[in-house]
Amino acid sequence: MMLRLTLAMVLIAAPALAEPRHSTVEQCAACHGEDGIARDTEVPHLAGQNERYLFNQMMAFRSGKRQHKEMRYMARAMSTAEIAALSAYYAALPMR
Repeated sequence: MMLRLTLAMVLIAAPALAEPRHSTVEQCAACHGEDGIARDTEVPHLAGQNERYLFNQMMAFRSGKRQHKEMRYMARAMSTAEIAALSAYYAALPMR
């Protein structure tokens, strides 16, 4: 709960974002889990991953350099500030 609040504050503070989308974590959580631990063995865990790595991978999905249909769709709908906030959110979650 505290990390979700922190994510919301980061998104609100981001100057490039006129109106933060509070559903971004929920959209990611559908596959990767709100706690960053995916329930499906085909989906990677995000909790505790390196923040810069997560950011770079999302930017690669967004640009099409990294191929994955669903992730490209999700990343294209996000601003750079949202991607940065999500990267920070998942990197701060504890690994299991």
